Amino acid sequence: MPPQPPDVIFEPKNSKLAVASTIERVSTLASAVKRVNCFHRSGFSTTGCNSSGSTYMVLFGLMQLLLSQLPSLHNIAWLSVVAVATSFGYSFISLGLCAAKWASHGDVRGTLAGASVDAPRDKAFNVLLALGNIAFSYTFADVLIEIQDTLKSPPAENKTMKRASLYGLSMTTVFYLLLGCTGYAAFGNDAPGNILTGLAFYEPYWLVDVANVCVIVHLAGAYQVFAQPIFARLESYVACRWPDAKIINATYYVRVPGRPSSSVPVAPLKLVLRTVIIMFTTLVAMLLPFFNAVLGLIGALGFWPLSVYFPVSMHIARLKIRRGEGRWYWLQAMSFVCLLISLAASIGSVQDIVHNLKTATPF
Repeated sequence: MPPQPPDVIFEPKNSKLAVASTIERVSTLASAVKRVNCFHRSGFSTTGCNSSGSTYMVLFGLMQLLLSQLPSLHNIAWLSVVAVATSFGYSFISLGLCAAKWASHGDVRGTLAGASVDAPRDKAFNVLLALGNIAFSYTFADVLIEIQDTLKSPPAENKTMKRASLYGLSMTTVFYLLLGCTGYAAFGNDAPGNILTGLAFYEPYWLVDVANVCVIVHLAGAYQVFAQPIFARLESYVACRWPDAKIINATYYVRVPGRPSSSVPVAPLKLVLRTVIIMFTTLVAMLLPFFNAVLGLIGALGFWPLSVYFPVSMHIARLKIRRGEGRWYWLQAMSFVCLLISLAASIGSVQDIVHNLKTATPF
């Protein structure tokens, strides 16, 4: 991705945690595939099917080292297409498995009050954590501009992006509601935090494996979508900070063996900086092996500033909405309510992280 112009006003700092959580989730999925196959061979009551996810984190990090050397989002369009196709795959498989489970017993096992807990305090924290997870699902403002920059015109990029956002958010919401309601109706209080990795299903094992592999492929693309803006911002900063350093701004061309007319550009800055970032996020994922809690905190921290405050402020400035107008009050009220949601979700996520730190084992 080319250096960003100087009018970029913020860098999505929570994206570094987002990519670390992506690595941790991939290891959970890979471990789930191994457990499901183990249960299929030896039975669900067998022991010894659990495995450490550290090896899978390292393997996924190595794969991202290769993908990260692609110049920009323009060069990973094929990866985005594959990620979208696999997202439809695991979504439909998960929904179908939950619907089949619900149909097998025929009654709604969930309640309007939600899952029961021993203490009202735990119930409140679980609700706040869920708000953080939901907020993360709708936080994409930190990569919206980069994605819009890859679009061709005409029509205007902003019009295409507006239509894509509307369709994408609508489809996402429908899937979330269908899967959430169907899964809770099927399992009730026993519903796992993750349908595919929480051992809600281990037969048909091959279908569960396909769904988990689809998620892994999808997350491989998601990692790059989150990471590419970070790479571009840091590389632009370093290049502007030391403009005369040849080793930083130089690009070397390495010939491809067997193809004398072909060469691959190699930039030392990109190679070193991106490798360090991926190593850092992999290490964070190995130190914090609890995905939902970190995911909730990321969503809580990024939801209000990135998805509400900045867009609302830009909307007010663009349409020149004056302070004191009816629309101004409505927009500010919405922003304030979303701020309260972010604060509440942060509290729930921090509490869950503290709880997990007491039992989690790094590496």
